[in-house]
Amino acid sequence: MDQDCLFCKIVRGETDTRFIYEDDTLVVFKDKYPHRPVHLLIVPKTHIRSINDLKPEHQDIVAKMIFKAPDIARNFKVDQEGYKLLFNVERGGGQIIFHLHLHLMSG
Repeated sequence: MDQDCLFCKIVRGETDTRFIYEDDTLVVFKDKYPHRPVHLLIVPKTHIRSINDLKPEHQDIVAKMIFKAPDIARNFKVDQEGYKLLFNVERGGGQIIFHLHLHLMSG
């Protein structure tokens, strides 16, 4: 983990962020500045800076992020109406927190 990374601090419980879901690999919570009525972040507990920093050993983490998304969408009752999954990559791609995360948005 990165001591200064906001998402690492959230994962460590150093903020008042409420988790919608947590397991040994991931946490899911609401985006503090939502762009849609449903805007959630699926965040690995392992600090991975960006998609550009993925290594072969991260395959299971990224797969779990994507495979968990439909469950979360069902819990928020947006699985049938539709939702968007989005990775922002680097500043030019909209990434502002440099800890890998997957946006789940709907509405």
